[in-house]
Amino acid sequence: MATAFTASNENDNLDGWSLPAWTYHDPEFAALEVDRIFRRGWQVVCHVNDVPNAGDWHSLDYIGESVIVVRGADGQVRAFTNVCRHRGSRLVDGAAGCAKKLICPYHAWTYELDGRLTGVPDSASYPTLDKDKAGLVPVDREIWRGFIFVRLESGGPSVAEMMAPYEAMVAPYQFEKLEALGRVTIRPRAVNWKNVGDNYSDGLHIPVSHPGLTRLFGKSYGVEAQPHVDRMWGDLEDRPSSNWSERLYQKLLPPVPHLPEASQRHWLYFKLWPTVAFDIYPDQVDFMQWLPTGPTSCVIREISYVLPDERREMRAARYLNWRINRQVNAEDTALITRVQEGMASKTFSMGPLSDKEVCLKSFCRKMREIIPEARLDQQPPAGWSHK
Repeated sequence: MATAFTASNENDNLDGWSLPAWTYHDPEFAALEVDRIFRRGWQVVCHVNDVPNAGDWHSLDYIGESVIVVRGADGQVRAFTNVCRHRGSRLVDGAAGCAKKLICPYHAWTYELDGRLTGVPDSASYPTLDKDKAGLVPVDREIWRGFIFVRLESGGPSVAEMMAPYEAMVAPYQFEKLEALGRVTIRPRAVNWKNVGDNYSDGLHIPVSHPGLTRLFGKSYGVEAQPHVDRMWGDLEDRPSSNWSERLYQKLLPPVPHLPEASQRHWLYFKLWPTVAFDIYPDQVDFMQWLPTGPTSCVIREISYVLPDERREMRAARYLNWRINRQVNAEDTALITRVQEGMASKTFSMGPLSDKEVCLKSFCRKMREIIPEARLDQQPPAGWSHK
C-alpha cells in the first residue's frame, strides 16, 4: 500500500497515537466539536443542476440547524437558514421543492427568493419591525465544480483552497455537468462521527476486511494526507475477479472518452475536512457526508451523480458498481460498530498508529489543535468544558 504525508510534528509525543476513546462518546467533547468544527466546516447540500430553475430549493439539516439553498429569479444560488424571522418557525419542509416565494406557514410572512422580507400581514401592528433588516439570515455559500457547499460560520479555507492540490486530477471528470442518479439517502449509524471518517481514510483494513476491493485493486491501493484533504486510490486489476459482480464490472466498464488513459480503470477517493467525501469512478461520482446527531450517533447522507450516457454497458457498470459498494458499505458498518462498542470499555484509551496510517495521524493532529483536551488519555470529570 502506498502512503504519503505532506507534514509532520516530530516533537509531539502523541503524534503516533490515536485520539483517546473517551472523545468518541463524551457529550461535552461532542458539543465542542459542533461549535468548533461543524459550525465552521463546509458541508455539501446538492449540485447546481439539482436547482436549475428559479424557485428550486434543497435543504440540509444538521447539528440542530436547517439550511436552504435556493435559486433566485436572477439565476443566482443563495443559502439561508430555514427560519422565519418572526417566531422562528421553519419555512420549508422536506429535502427539496420549488416555490415562487418562501412563505412561512405560521403567520404568512413572505420572503423573496433572494431572502428579502416583502410581505407581513397587518404589518402596521409591528412597531419594532424593519423589513429591510428582517430578511432571511444568509450563510456562507461556495460552489465548487458545480457542488453547492454551505457553512454556518466563516473562517478557514474555502473548498477550492482545500482541493487546490488536486484540481488538475479532478478536472477531467467534468463535475460541472453531473446530474443526480436517484435521490439522497440518509442512513443512521450508532457510532460517533469520527469512527466513520477514521474508517473512510484507513487503508490498512482494506486487505483484511474488504475481500471485494482486494480482488479489484490487488496491491495498488494507496493513501495520502494533505492538510485539509485525504486522498485514496486504487487501479482495477486485469485479472478477472472470482466474484460475478466484480468480474462483470471489470468486463463491461466501457471506455470514457473524456478521461485520460490513467483514469479509465482508476477509482479515486477524497475526504474533505471535516466530513465530506467524493468517491470518483470512471462511471459515476458519489458524495457522502457523515453528520453527528449525538455523542454516539450520526447519519450518513449520500447520492450518486453521473454524466448522461445511454450505453448499455455503462448502465450495467453503474448497477454493478452499486452492488460492489453495497457490500463494502455493509462490511464497513460492521467494522465501525465493533470499534464504537469497544471504545466503551474502560480498558481501552489510545492505540498506537502505524506510519502507514498517515490520514488518521493527520486527523488526530488537527483534532488536538482544535480541542486540546483531546490530548488527555482519560476522560476528565463532568463539567470540564465549562472551566
